[in-house]
Amino acid sequence: MTLRWLGVVLLGLAAQGASGYPLDGYADTGIRRVEGSRLANEGLVQDVKQPPGALLTTAEVDLRLRDYPSMGLPAPDAELAGQLLQLLEAEPVDSYAIALLDISDPAHPVYAEHRGEHRQNVGSVGKLLAALGLFQALAEAWPDPAERTCVLRSAQLVADDFAHSDHHTIRIFDVPTRTLVRRPMQDGDRGSLWEYLDWTLSVSSNSAAAMVMRDAMMLKALGQDYPPPLDQVPAFFSSRSGAELTDLFQQTFWVPVTDNGLSLDEFRQGSFFTAGGKRRVDGGGNSYASPRGLMNFALKMEQGALVDDWSSLQIKRLLYMTERRIRYASAPPLREAAVYFKSGSLYRCQPEAGFTCHPYHGNVYNYMNSLAIVEDTVDGRPLRYIAVVLSNVLKRNGAEDHQALGGAIHRLMRQRHTQAHSQAPAEVEVKVEADAATAPSGPGH
Repeated sequence: MTLRWLGVVLLGLAAQGASGYPLDGYADTGIRRVEGSRLANEGLVQDVKQPPGALLTTAEVDLRLRDYPSMGLPAPDAELAGQLLQLLEAEPVDSYAIALLDISDPAHPVYAEHRGEHRQNVGSVGKLLAALGLFQALAEAWPDPAERTCVLRSAQLVADDFAHSDHHTIRIFDVPTRTLVRRPMQDGDRGSLWEYLDWTLSVSSNSAAAMVMRDAMMLKALGQDYPPPLDQVPAFFSSRSGAELTDLFQQTFWVPVTDNGLSLDEFRQGSFFTAGGKRRVDGGGNSYASPRGLMNFALKMEQGALVDDWSSLQIKRLLYMTERRIRYASAPPLREAAVYFKSGSLYRCQPEAGFTCHPYHGNVYNYMNSLAIVEDTVDGRPLRYIAVVLSNVLKRNGAEDHQALGGAIHRLMRQRHTQAHSQAPAEVEVKVEADAATAPSGPGH
């Protein structure tokens, strides 16, 4: 794709404003799923309706720590750490690893963790690094965000053997006919790079993630010559040796981790998410993350420090929950809150007397992993925090465990802020109320 071609596309998009992925974002992004979800919420298409916390506009989904670029994780707060452990009193404590950061008052963040350095395979949470690698390569090829926007919207991906195979369903919405199909990805499914990113993060499609990783590698190698003609994609991979492809994989998905101030010891994606992708490219390593590593990823995103401000904002908007909420994000107390979310699971069963294997009930290992950024209000004041939960509780539904813990953590955070407000001096209360009266209301403000 040449800069001259991009300039033509830019003329057609210039009047459409900033990009975004909440329910009002179709005109800017061309993500058809978003339009289908908007129409479903208005009762015009039969599909899942979104809770109040999922109704922020594109402009309202923003980064919260731009003014605090030097913020790191503060020393753990003993009180919050104790309250966090109390939530696990009835649980096998060593089967959990948790990090919790309260950024409601960015000048005074509060942090707690339990087994913050524990590492395990975090499954689909690793798709965050697929997105990071893509946005890093995009920025290197096109420093101008307007040109990157054109590439995201105009580059067309057509599913091939890299997408083989996946049980996750994707939403394919036909805008003119307003018809919706839900099914696993099939060879020949076409969508823009933006749509494939959305399928990767909104419904955690392994097939979509593999296609995004495929194209991120091509983008890293080709720069402004991306995307190649579709008939040249197979040759891009077949013409390179296995060692060359492994090196390109690591340049695409490992180097951006360290270049963005993160640690490969704390967060690494070592392979494709599909068997088809793994057959074509050996990533050369294991995949894992720790609560602290995922917390640092989210913190840098909120600061606008993942690649750059524009890329950080696009990743956050891609994580905004306008799909069916699951696992941690499905906790009923989060219904009114805006939630930016990625989860991943991995379980394994072996024969055991009296035990029947079910999804998320593994008796060998039962990894369930959640990263959630939550934005709510308490008495008109912002409540904003980041939670990371990794668990490995055997023979129990890990999805239900994370839902229960997500609700408990949200109740704890609301209680802490309610108490803090009620204990504040009267003169401070009056000033805060006066400021709040002029502030926008609703989740995320």
